[in-house]
Parts: sequence; C-alpha cells; structure tokens
Amino acid sequence: MAYAESIAVDWPAPSRVRTVVTTRHGGVSEGPYASFNLATHCGDEPSRVAENRRRLTATHGVPSVCWLNQVHGTDVVDAGADHTLPPTADASWSRVAARACAILTADCLPVLICNRDATLVAAAHCGWRGLASGVLGALVGRLRVRGDDLLAWLGPAIGPARYEVGTDVRDAWLETHAAASVAAALRPSLVVGKWQADLYTIARAQLSALGVTAIFGGGFCTYDETRFYSFRRDGVTGRMASLIWLSDDP
Repeated sequence: MAYAESIAVDWPAPSRVRTVVTTRHGGVSEGPYASFNLATHCGDEPSRVAENRRRLTATHGVPSVCWLNQVHGTDVVDAGADHTLPPTADASWSRVAARACAILTADCLPVLICNRDATLVAAAHCGWRGLASGVLGALVGRLRVRGDDLLAWLGPAIGPARYEVGTDVRDAWLETHAAASVAAALRPSLVVGKWQADLYTIARAQLSALGVTAIFGGGFCTYDETRFYSFRRDGVTGRMASLIWLSDDP
C-alpha cells in the first residue's frame, strides 16, 4: 500500500519552504473515512487517525504540527508557540523552523503562504464564512510583511460548478466586497435564488486587495475528484491536510 499520498504544490517558493497536501489515499481509516483521514473531529476512530498522522510524518518528514480547532472564524495563532491543546483558530503562522502550520479541509479552501526570504510561513482555512469575515486579511495583517513580498498557493476546494449557495452567502460577500467582485464569484444557478460560488475567485480578489500578487494553484474540485474528501458530496467523510513549514536549513 502506498503511504500518505500527496499532490504537488506547484509554486516558486524558496527551497527552505516545505509543503505537503494530502489526498484521501494511503491511510488505514475505513468506511466513509477511507483511507487517509487526518482529522480527529469527524467521527473516525482515534487510533486510525493517529496512525495516519504517523504515516504523514514517516512518508513526508513532516515535523511537529500545529493542528487547529477550526470554526470558520478569523482568529490567527502563532504555530511556533507552545500549545497544550489545538488552539481554536482558522489560520496560523510561524517563523520557527520545523513547526508546521496545518489546515484540514473537505471542500473549504486551504491557502498556503510564505515570504520570498523564507523566514515565515502561514496557512488559512477559507470557507465562505471565513472569506466573508476576512480570515485572509486577518492572517496577512499578523505577518507584518508587505503583500508583494508574499507568495500564496490555493489548494483543493470545491469548484463553482458544484458549489450552489443561497442568498445568505451572496449578502455576506456583498457586505465586504464590491458588487463587481461578487458578481464574478457568484454566477446565477438554474435554481431561482441560488448561485454557483467560486471560492478561488473571491480568495484571489481578497489576496490581490491585500497586495499579494504572486498567487498560484486553484482549479481543483474536491466534489468531482474522487481522490479528495468532499463533505458536500458525501456528508460523512474524512479530512485532508495542507501543511507548510520551514526546514532547518537556512
């Protein structure tokens, strides 16, 4: 059996910046969590999650990980600090080598960030609520780095053809975005009062507004690509992880 399958993160990050983005393959979980579930909160057997996390380390050399208790909010934590329990937050950053920022997803958008000097890394969990509330702005603000010194990579998320939302999402985005930007990210559905939401488009718009111009990735669809977990497709399911850290080598 292949251990800890992952996908390539294609971006021009410095070599000191390390990343791993997992799929649902290569672990020991069973049933709806099959097989490489890395989340402890979705109903899977804890021993199986622990083994999957062990395989993540063994296969990819992932160091100490700052796992988060994600709540679709805007809180940001220092992943390099000592945390007895997973902190409640939806974004993290670190300047400490060998301490990984991690985001768990199964349709929401993971965003990985680093600076060009390879002295910091960060990650954000971006569902529609987090994007509407400003989680990316909160994270970039904590980094205290110019936007044009940052690189961002957009990981596997549900695509707009499969992500139908209601007026609550549209209204929330209109509160914080220009109408033209929302119109680009929300196309009318065949169902009256529904829209097809594009998380990638809204995230790119937000990052650009924050001065981040080096934006890579995107174009996945967790619903259509069976190598990924999808909450909207399956209901009960596991979670993938997107991780980023600095290696010990400067």
